[in-house]
Amino acid sequence: MAIVKMKRLRMAAMQSDREELLHLLQRMGCVEIDEPSVDWTDPDWAGLKRPDGEELSAARDRKSAGEQALATLKRYAPVKTGLLTPRPTVSEEQMFEAGACAQARQAVDSINDTQRHITTLQAQQAKLQGQKLALAPWLPLDVPLETKSTKEVAIHFGTLPAGADLSAVREELLAVSDLIELTQASSDKDLHYLLLVCHASQEEAALEVLKERGWSRSNLRDYTGTAAENDKRIDGELADIARQLEADQQALSQQGGLTQAVKQDIDRAAVDIDRAENKSRLVDTDAAFYLDGWVPAEDLPALEQALAKFDCAWETADPTPEEYPQVPVKLKNNSFTRPLNMVTDMYALPAYGSLDPNPLMAPFFVLFYGMMMADMGYGILMFLAGLIVVKKAKPSGPTMRHMFPLLCWCGISTFIWGAVTGGFFGDFIPQLLSIINPASTFEMPALFSPLDDALAVLIGSLVLGVVQIFTGMGISMYKQIKRGEVMAALCNEGAWYLVFLLAGLGIALGQVKIGLIAALVVIVVTQSYGKKGIVGKLMGIGGSLYNNITGYFSDILSYSRLMALMLAGAVIAQVFNTLGAITGNVVMFILISMVGNALNFALNLLGCFVHDMRLQCLEYFGRFYEDGGKPFRPLDINTQYVEVNK
Repeated sequence: MAIVKMKRLRMAAMQSDREELLHLLQRMGCVEIDEPSVDWTDPDWAGLKRPDGEELSAARDRKSAGEQALATLKRYAPVKTGLLTPRPTVSEEQMFEAGACAQARQAVDSINDTQRHITTLQAQQAKLQGQKLALAPWLPLDVPLETKSTKEVAIHFGTLPAGADLSAVREELLAVSDLIELTQASSDKDLHYLLLVCHASQEEAALEVLKERGWSRSNLRDYTGTAAENDKRIDGELADIARQLEADQQALSQQGGLTQAVKQDIDRAAVDIDRAENKSRLVDTDAAFYLDGWVPAEDLPALEQALAKFDCAWETADPTPEEYPQVPVKLKNNSFTRPLNMVTDMYALPAYGSLDPNPLMAPFFVLFYGMMMADMGYGILMFLAGLIVVKKAKPSGPTMRHMFPLLCWCGISTFIWGAVTGGFFGDFIPQLLSIINPASTFEMPALFSPLDDALAVLIGSLVLGVVQIFTGMGISMYKQIKRGEVMAALCNEGAWYLVFLLAGLGIALGQVKIGLIAALVVIVVTQSYGKKGIVGKLMGIGGSLYNNITGYFSDILSYSRLMALMLAGAVIAQVFNTLGAITGNVVMFILISMVGNALNFALNLLGCFVHDMRLQCLEYFGRFYEDGGKPFRPLDINTQYVEVNK
């Protein structure tokens, strides 16, 4: 239950062993390769270079191809999986077996080739359908579309706006010459489709009349034969494309059995990408390479044993305090405190060399969450949901693997607080029994009721707040004393401990005035310590009084949210139960009550988490927490679709 001690690792080895060493480190998953401290402008480092990036580029291309193939299979051959189906587990040998890798890549290439063919066919289909639409207005015209003008006769295909009066247009053309003929192919709501045939000598005059009416020439030069003949040809081509598309899609629909192999190939590519990215941080010469990184001290014996068979030179060293900001942080906790890693990750990791907050936060977080939910029914649902997901789905993501165990612990706390307050889906059982037997006076056993004893719950919430804040102050004192800052610890948190103690004793013994005077003396003596001059001491005392009194008051008052959420959840549940009981029907009561309790449960599930987070991250962590740590990300076999059993 601490921050794992890290060692700086420096290693030089032969180029011939580089790939084998990287594979070994990836299987062990205990070394984070760091950027080396190399000044590339220094002539002494002139012979060094970075590894080439071809392997990284190739791995990324393989992953991209695999993801495209998987998307195609999901579209044409979806494989149904259960909601809580865990990721399949494979051994390292099965994961990286050469034959399986080659077959998977062939499958990916085949699927992507088929999809590319489908895309090409669909593009051709869209083009032909566009041509078919363009030819549709000319179908009634029995004239080859490639017909061109001659020396004696001018021929033009074109359109006029639908608003143009064709009779008037023909009369204007006839007035120009009787050697002009305008034939209508068809019309729609936008255009008239027309064929102009005239003597070559009248072409210019005819076009001038038509252009005044909005004439636009139609480009049909790419077609041979009449519009009807071209339409028939296009129908044949579309039918052929449809048959090819159906064959390709049918072939893909039968490839669902390759889904798992494709997923495994994507994971293999991701593993190769991770290794290639880490390799890019190495420094090479023609004969050797240099590695700089971090390794947990607890993994050092296993690493030493693994490196013994290689011709390499390596050393480890403890990081200096100046290096602490660059040291990666790995937390080691037990089954109770480990789920709180989710909270720590959402907030910020602790700085290396400081305290792991999870063991210090876990009891308060679980206690407060259960107090705010405070219902046996909700607690049972939370515990069962978390347990089922953990056992069945075996979540392994960075968040999910902590979320559901944390849900189990919070469910237990919620059930206990529900038993204390007598809540089981609100007052579900008493209301149900009163419907079945109106003379029933059954009440759930409880130590107190949040509705009837709201003031007591508020006082209890504030007391819990004082306990947590005092705990944070104690941790802060411990850290200061450990650093040798004894007087700072005594004059800050130590002094305010004494102030609260004297004020509390004065109130308890009925000597309020004496208690306040004694507390004021402590503040004057301690808060002026280290300040120079009368003005400095007075400013120190005044500033401390204002900042600490308002700060402690507001922080402790924040814990009233424990009472507020407990009360709100109980009231909402009781309101829905009462609405159901008004019907006087057991079935309707259960239906309305369950719908209302489901909404209340969902609302409080998130609301309690947010408010619990606020109490931990602001009121508690603000006393002692040092953030700024960066996560430990070793070279490892990280997969998305399969679980690799090392």
